[in-house]
Formats: sequence, C-alpha cells, structure tokens
Amino acid sequence: MSSQSYLDLPRAVQARGVVAMPGSKSISNRVLLLAALAQGSTEITGLLDSDDTRVMLAALRALGVDVKEQGGGQVTVQGAGRFPVASADLFLGNAGTAMRPLTAALALMGGDYRMSGVPRMHERPIGDLAESLRGLGATIEYTGQEGYPPLRIGAAHLRAGQAARMPGNVSSQFLTALLLAAPILTATTGQPLVIDIVGDLISKPYIEITLNLMARYGVRVEREGWSRFTVPAEARYASPGRIAVEGDASSASYFLALGAIGGGPVRVTGVGRDSIQGDIAFADTLEAMGVRIEAGPDWIEASGVQAARGGRLRAFDADFNLIPDAAMTAAALALFADGPCRLRNIGSWRVKETDRIHAMQTELEKVGATVESGPDWLRVTPPAQGAWRDARIGTWDDHRMAMSMSLAAFGPAAVRILDPGCVSKTFPTYFDVYAALVGGAATSGGQS
Repeated sequence: MSSQSYLDLPRAVQARGVVAMPGSKSISNRVLLLAALAQGSTEITGLLDSDDTRVMLAALRALGVDVKEQGGGQVTVQGAGRFPVASADLFLGNAGTAMRPLTAALALMGGDYRMSGVPRMHERPIGDLAESLRGLGATIEYTGQEGYPPLRIGAAHLRAGQAARMPGNVSSQFLTALLLAAPILTATTGQPLVIDIVGDLISKPYIEITLNLMARYGVRVEREGWSRFTVPAEARYASPGRIAVEGDASSASYFLALGAIGGGPVRVTGVGRDSIQGDIAFADTLEAMGVRIEAGPDWIEASGVQAARGGRLRAFDADFNLIPDAAMTAAALALFADGPCRLRNIGSWRVKETDRIHAMQTELEKVGATVESGPDWLRVTPPAQGAWRDARIGTWDDHRMAMSMSLAAFGPAAVRILDPGCVSKTFPTYFDVYAALVGGAATSGGQS
C-alpha cells in the first residue's frame, strides 16, 4: 500500500474466532543472528515474514552468510562464526532488532562497515551501546548526529578483562546486542565479559528472551540480579540443529483485546502459558480489567464485554515497564473503560518507531478521549457518551499504532486508518485477520 492509502474500518460489534500467530519478531531476529554466529547449520521454523526479518536476512546475506529460504517460515542458516565479508554497506530500515545487535557483532569483529536506516532510525539513540563497545576496543564513528545512526565501523582492537558499562534505562536492545555479540569478544580474548548495568534495567522480559535463546545455542550467561551479567571465557555458539520460533505475544495482544471488547471468545494459537516472551503478561492485564482468560501451553483465549452495546472494562492504573509493546494495546482499550486509566513507566515509548506517547495521545484525542501525558506516563479518560468523533487515525509509520488503534472501531464513530501498510513491519496480513474475526470487510482507498 502507498503512504497515501487508507482503510475505512466498519463499526465493529463482536469478535470471535481462532487465529494462529505469526512468528515473534523479537525471537526471529535474535535466532537469525545466533544461527549466523554459531558453528553448524540451523533449520529455523515459524520465522516471521515481515519487513524487520527481511532486513536482517538481507544483511546476513550481504555479510556472506549462507541463508536458504524454503518458504512457509522455514529458513536454513549455515553458521559462519565470523562473517566472511569484511566490508559492506548495510541498510537496516527501521528495524531496531537488526540495527542494534548487528552493530555490536560487527564492531567486535572489526572491519569496514557502514550502517544506515530510514530517517526515523537516525533519530533513535544508539550512543550508549556504541560507547560500551568503544570501551571494549571497537572503532565506531557517527557519520551524522553524535549518538545516532548512521554509523561507520572500523578495525577492532579488543581489550581483555575489562568490564563493560551499560545504562539500563533507555532500551533493553542495547544490552541484548552486547550479550548476543559477547562470544565474539570472549573467543578473541579468551577472557570473560562482565557487563555492569548503570541504573535500573527496563523491559527485563526482553533480556530473558535473549538469555533463553543464547542458552539454546550453548552459551549460559551468569547474572547477579539485573545489575551484572557475565559471559564466560569459554562461550561459543553451537547450533541446536533445529529451532522453532514461537508465535508473537505482542501481536497476540491485539486479538486478545478484540475478545475483551467484542465479547469473544477469541483464541490465539502458537503462543501460550509456556511462552518465553514477557508480553504474555498482557493476559493478566486483561484479567484485571474484568476479561475472562483461559490458557494452555500454546494458546490463550479471551472473552469479555460487548463495548459496542455499552459494556465497559474496569479502569486501570498500572506499571507497564515490563510489557511496553503490549501496553499500546492497553492504551487503546482505555477508550472502553469505566473511568480514567493510567499507564506508568512507559518512557521507552519515546525512542521507539515514533514517539509513541505523543502519537498515542494525538490519536486517542482525535476520537474524543481526554488524554494527559508526561515523560513516562499517559492518562486516558474515555470519551463521554456522545463525545466520540469520526477520526482519520495517523499511524506515524508505526505498525503498533495502526494495530492498536484498530480497536477504536468498536466505538460509535467512523474510523479511517491512514497508511495501513505500515503493519508489514511485523504483521503484513493484520487487517485481513482482523476483518475475519469481527465479520466486516474494511474499505480501502488510495487517497487520505
């Protein structure tokens, strides 16, 4: 879809059905990099097909990694250990899950690499990661604004026995990047890598994903609480042979939310009680809002109120530090609460695909909500009866804005989603699946 396209969502009354989740973005790009850095061949199943994973696949190929796509989410990666190509120009779009980890891996290998992305990527900070890598002997230059991509990476002169320091309060992707790349350093120096976290670490569940997957590839990281991580001197990645990517728990939040305000039941499959992803905790958020949740090892089901017929969810005041992506879904659900809702500890929204606090406030206000915000919080008062307004929802080139704000169609106002194609970042077929669950076909157009 062009950037001028739109989608008119018919008023939704109910939602029910079963939907299989596409692969997790967080797991997909971590597994691709781990497979490339490991000894041996890895057969990956359930890999997400999206802009972010295509960016990572293209980058690995440009770096000389043998990648074979069999279709249907099945990919075979022949581990290279070190990347065969020592000089490359990589374009990484707006994929933080590719830019940050590849920066760490390439910087610790050393070479002649240039890394860039879309304009928004050049507004997303990377300085804390780059400074940690420089402290270990990497050569990184900012070719634009200091502290932000684009970057140039040169030869590495790695230093052994030196702890890395990493601020914990900006993005968990910085720590993930350093952890994933650490065995490159330990293999070169023969010494362990200690990473000390400065301040409080945000988004801890995403670090849990990283540690879990590293262990699948044979590297076990020791940690002291959430303040110190040690990658042992003997750390080396070895392929597990085969690895299956779980369904995406962040994407599951939109469909569980449909069950919450569309009566349900709506069941998601491919992700459930046994998930390694922190965003499954969104189901607990829904329970606190009065939604009935049932779950099995690899499925979750939500049944709730019928918002289009006056049903209301319980208002909430909650800390969303651990589930910042799914928190966007909660912000949209606040439109259908029985009172004001507050989302706390969401400062990481400011440095995502867009400034999500500002974007969410802007779009919720369009439909009639009263919204207040601060550096790391959002307070949403649902529209009063009769105060809903027809709205053209801007998506800010942010897939999660488009998907979460689709929930507004359960209100009495007309909802037009601008640039719906931005969902291709993680879930290209989102609006088709949405339409199948709510039983109404959306109308698309080329002018907004």
